[in-house]
Amino acid sequence: MPTVDTFLPDFIQSTFFSGYTVFNTVVYTLILVAFILAIIKMFKKLEFDPLSIFYSIIPFIFLGSSTRALVDNGVYPKTVFLITPGLYILVGLTTILSFLFSIYLFRKKGIDYRYALFFIGIILSLPNVILFSNVNSTAIIYVILTWIVSSLIFLGLVFLVLYIKNNIFNEIEKFNLSKFIAKMKKYKINFSIVLAHLFDASTTYVAVEYFNYYEQHVLPNALNQLFDTYLTLFPMKIIVIVAV
Repeated sequence: MPTVDTFLPDFIQSTFFSGYTVFNTVVYTLILVAFILAIIKMFKKLEFDPLSIFYSIIPFIFLGSSTRALVDNGVYPKTVFLITPGLYILVGLTTILSFLFSIYLFRKKGIDYRYALFFIGIILSLPNVILFSNVNSTAIIYVILTWIVSSLIFLGLVFLVLYIKNNIFNEIEKFNLSKFIAKMKKYKINFSIVLAHLFDASTTYVAVEYFNYYEQHVLPNALNQLFDTYLTLFPMKIIVIVAV
């Protein structure tokens, strides 16, 4: 299997495969925007709502993040398509091809494309799940607890903002739980996206603070140097997602 050291020219290796810089971060952002626009166009042509597969692609998200973790731990080799940005390109293309195959099954066999896509992702993720059998259980507990705490803080802030704006209360002093829950359900996709990114922030925070990993991205590193803590990952994630 070709490695980064032998597969690519020196300029490409040093610019795009030797860590994140301001330049390659901008390039990746532009590529991502073009990729998203192409996906939107694809969904319009196929006449499918992209939100319909929101939960179906969760196994593919796990596939990407778990593969990256296994590479960092030396389980998988650092090849072109197993480190960023190659890994994200590979997982992205795999997801698209799996989606198109699911659409084919839906139109030819009547199989629900959402379930088909979900189970394809599960099957592809199984090797990583098996290889994770020896993962440090303490790290997993730390990540889950950090995610729960950060999620509760986020939801508490949302509740506080809604309370102040009086959007879900008939009277400012009277709490209406049913309206609050209805409000949450209305924006469940938005909340799911934020909570997913908080989970990503939790894994990164635990890794760099407790297990001697390092953060590769430019902005989180800049914020860490400014405030001397990677807790800045959490407000950064929320601000970026809400702004988008």
